[in-house]
Amino acid sequence: MRFDDAVTLWDVEPGWLNTASYGVPPRLAVEALRGPLDEWSRGATGWDGWDESTGRARAAFARLVGTVAENVAVGASASQLMAPVAASLPAGSRVVAPDIEHTSTLFPWLVHDLDVRTVPPVELSAAIDDRTAAVAFSLVQSATGEVAPIDDVVAAARRHGALLVADATQAGWLPVDATRFDVLVASAYKWLMCPRGTAFGYFSPDARDRIPPLAANWYAGEGDASYGPPLRLAKDARRFDIAVPWFSYVAAAPTLELLLEIGVGAIQEHDVRLANRFRVGLGMPPSDSAIVTVHQSDSASRLAAAGIRASVRNGGSRLAFHLYTTEADVDAALNALT
Repeated sequence: MRFDDAVTLWDVEPGWLNTASYGVPPRLAVEALRGPLDEWSRGATGWDGWDESTGRARAAFARLVGTVAENVAVGASASQLMAPVAASLPAGSRVVAPDIEHTSTLFPWLVHDLDVRTVPPVELSAAIDDRTAAVAFSLVQSATGEVAPIDDVVAAARRHGALLVADATQAGWLPVDATRFDVLVASAYKWLMCPRGTAFGYFSPDARDRIPPLAANWYAGEGDASYGPPLRLAKDARRFDIAVPWFSYVAAAPTLELLLEIGVGAIQEHDVRLANRFRVGLGMPPSDSAIVTVHQSDSASRLAAAGIRASVRNGGSRLAFHLYTTEADVDAALNALT
């Protein structure tokens, strides 16, 4: 699908530069919800048909990150999918993470008796050594938009045999190969523009045998697992599934399939180009990220007065540029700040 044709499938009011908080869905996602919501309101059918969207969403996400559906678990949040990974480590194990990491990526480790060491993102690969049991980091930092030195971190983790766990929640605009990691999680309600309550986790075949499925439930079962023992969980990554919110996945499936048609590479080019247009307009050097944080004391009030919806994170105004962002949006933000 041509990029220019694709962006007409969204109805976004001018000034939305806050995708790092939540993404705006395409029309087809909203339309996909109408029928099931009507059926639900009347008790017209069972839930089985709605749940078929979960399989479609799982398969589409797998293709987006370069793997197969059997390696992908579905859930409700990135931290929920990461929790059993952290719980799999012995007490006292060392975990290395960035010092500005979002708490959704940090708390699953900090809640356990683990030796969590945090360092500046630029020092992450150098902090990995033979004592490191796991590395946990975001591919793109929430507060700053900084893109991680992924190649360096992967090389260091592999060199020292550390479990490599990545959060791709803020990287939905960035081409990602999940198979480079042991575990990769993503909340899909931001850059992937799915409803809240949709999340995916890649679990490599080697890693998932080391991780106990602590949220084991009927949805993660093999065959008919509704009643009675014995334990019978799926042999693939589905063992980490939870019984997901049906309607969120009804809208997620067509959205992710549309992203596959558009291509993440085309989205990255558009997003970074507009982010750099904004950066250059403020006298900042170009970057490789779709997120720009402005540390100007009155930036939040100036943007709000101009009708620009952004967010304040870590003391700065965070602006996010996505496929439905226009040059007019960029210029309006620049005019508000300059």
